[in-house]
Amino acid sequence: MIRNDKGLAFMLQYENVAWYEDGAVKILDRRIYPTKVEFVTCKTHQEVAQAITDMVTQSAGPYTAASMGMALAAYECKDMGVEEQIKYLKEAANTLSNARPTTSARMSQITAGCLEEAKKAMENGKKVDEAIFLYTIDSLNRRYSIMEKVGENLVDVFPNKGNVMTQCFGETIVGMMLRVSKDRGKNIKLFVPETRPYFQGARLTASVAQDQGFDTTIITDNMPALVMQTKGIDVFTSAADVICLDGHITNKIGTYQIAIVAKYHGVPYFVTGIPDKGHDTVDTVTIEERNPQEVLEARGVQNALEGVKGYYPSFDITPPHLISGVVTDKRVYTPYELHSYFDTKVEKFY
Repeated sequence: MIRNDKGLAFMLQYENVAWYEDGAVKILDRRIYPTKVEFVTCKTHQEVAQAITDMVTQSAGPYTAASMGMALAAYECKDMGVEEQIKYLKEAANTLSNARPTTSARMSQITAGCLEEAKKAMENGKKVDEAIFLYTIDSLNRRYSIMEKVGENLVDVFPNKGNVMTQCFGETIVGMMLRVSKDRGKNIKLFVPETRPYFQGARLTASVAQDQGFDTTIITDNMPALVMQTKGIDVFTSAADVICLDGHITNKIGTYQIAIVAKYHGVPYFVTGIPDKGHDTVDTVTIEERNPQEVLEARGVQNALEGVKGYYPSFDITPPHLISGVVTDKRVYTPYELHSYFDTKVEKFY
């Protein structure tokens, strides 16, 4: 089997995102990587959903985990009758899809595909868990392939030896834009905001960039303005958890303020991803609020006095006037023309 994770960093290899085998799903614990390389082993699909909720995996990792969780759910109900299996899998799909509210629409597409694959397997007398697992690998190959096209279009806007600022962890697009940059000989340097409170930028984006051989500098979340002013940042880029068709994008908290700073300093901001047909306007987005205690500590170490309050909206919304372009697998769109993405054939992504 040809796999599209070839040459990518450790944590982008399929087995190191989420993997179903022998009645369990193992997920790389991104909350502690790269300080420790440990996997969380889930014995039920409910445990997979909880792992997603608890941020064991982040960015696009939950999409893979949810699909592998569906394979595990099929294993759990393998001794039931067909109707009971379908009912069980529908309930599992709902549980996994809603593990985190902001991305539930995308997750529902993934679990729906798994459910259809399960029905085909039952009709053809095949092992359902194995069929969903193989479907998941095919989906990963397809998504990685599509994101490679996105990476090619993104790298088109990078100057040679350019300075690129990122935000949070864009999963596959980070690996793909770096792989394409290396293939083209574009010797870019990355400036990576740490991304509190989980430090996804410092731990994940920077680790992928280092693994793939790029000059990488971590900055704190209150440095982007100064760095843009003094370090000659050429491009600011991020992925998005939701790309609304009205041009608003939802991404990790902090993206909005960096976009404002980029606009002020004349640095173009390019969002990467596929427009979300289920989110016609920004009003359809639910911003997840997480445990405020996570703001009061850093990797388990309390930084504030007892009684001090925290506030942790997990995402923010960047309006279209701050976005230079939305980079897709087809081309770069302005944020005001995203409906036209669907005027031509759209490859299945989720």
